[in-house]
Amino acid sequence: MIRREPLADAVDRLRDGRIDPAAYVDELEARAATVEPAIESLVPEDGRWDRLRDEAAALAERYPDPAERPPLYGIPVGVKDIFHVAGLPTRAGSDLPPEALAGEEAAAVTAVRDAGALVLGKTVTTEFAHFEPGPTRNPHDTGRTPGGSSSGSVAAVAAGLCPVAFGTQTIGSVIRPAAFCGIVGFKPSFGRIPTDGVIPLSESVDHVGVFTQDTEGIGLVTPLLCDSWRTLPTPTAAPTLGVPDGPYLEQASETGRDAFESHVDALVGAGYDVVRVDALSDIDAVNERHERLVAAEAALAHESWFREYDDRYAAETRRLVSEGMETTMDTVAAGRRSRTELRGALTAQMDEHGIDLWIAPAAPGAAPEGIETTGDPIMNLPWTHAGLPTITVPASRTEEGLPLGVQCVGRFGADEDVVRWSHGISEAFSSAFAVP
Repeated sequence: MIRREPLADAVDRLRDGRIDPAAYVDELEARAATVEPAIESLVPEDGRWDRLRDEAAALAERYPDPAERPPLYGIPVGVKDIFHVAGLPTRAGSDLPPEALAGEEAAAVTAVRDAGALVLGKTVTTEFAHFEPGPTRNPHDTGRTPGGSSSGSVAAVAAGLCPVAFGTQTIGSVIRPAAFCGIVGFKPSFGRIPTDGVIPLSESVDHVGVFTQDTEGIGLVTPLLCDSWRTLPTPTAAPTLGVPDGPYLEQASETGRDAFESHVDALVGAGYDVVRVDALSDIDAVNERHERLVAAEAALAHESWFREYDDRYAAETRRLVSEGMETTMDTVAAGRRSRTELRGALTAQMDEHGIDLWIAPAAPGAAPEGIETTGDPIMNLPWTHAGLPTITVPASRTEEGLPLGVQCVGRFGADEDVVRWSHGISEAFSSAFAVP
């Protein structure tokens, strides 16, 4: 079921004319007919492929000269169904009427369309990007979750239905599913990619993120999305990596910790300096502040909808909003203040120990069995809370062939460094993560 065509390869084929955009759509339609019934990554859409062929033909007519074709010419992009897209309804994985949720097209979607991309369609999300799962399954093992809440986007990219897709992360919904599905997921510094046109869950910690097959793909798409992206030279020296020892790391499963230690060994063997630091000793308090903040801000975001449609919410989302309604504004203020305090503390430790990137398990372990839950985002929470740029790099596989990933976390605003350093880190793991 897994098929790899990296974004860079698809871009080259389309821009230099080796394949016409409409013919590329035909390829993906054939692919979808084979794999989509088993993974259910896409929100159903009548006439999807005819719409895409019409849009592809119009794009080809607009850009007959290969030299003038935009950077994502003809690339179909999966869009998590909490992003508004002109011409497509937004349901957010919920039973609420789409007309109640309607809004202006998301800024990130407009950005990729302006760069020549086509919208493949909406991808399945957990209800309102929280924990109530949809039907999507992991392409590596359809008896397991792909992770949430960006389940459809990650599965679509992993299964080869599109070379890039949008997700969001409020706790761990880009980094964790990317690890579960063996692809690359990137979450920028907080606010670096605008969230305009995305249904909020918690505005203080919501991040727009992207999935691609490899780190090179992230390097192609992020300059189109991130504000004021800087083009930096290829690094001549490897970054110093920091391991946050202590109670945070102990949240991973025993299997996950053992695998992570083998990942650290692989990086040391590849020439990286690794520094172990006692960090995040107050992780329980950080977790609690983040969870309370998310609940409170979810209640604020959903107040008017919940008042009218509370009986249409799934139990898990109803519990979150109801809990948030009981949260005091003092607690909200403490949660918002905690974000910058944690960012400052982690940055100070990086300065003190000469760390360029933190590295950690991208999830407690491999994707769990079943699709009733989406796995635990606990390993991603502090980095999201601090708003630090983070990328998942596929690192190895379990004995059952399930992917495991490492997340790499940089300084606030240093997204460019995180992306450019990720190429070498990915290369260090390439032999351990060969596609079967």
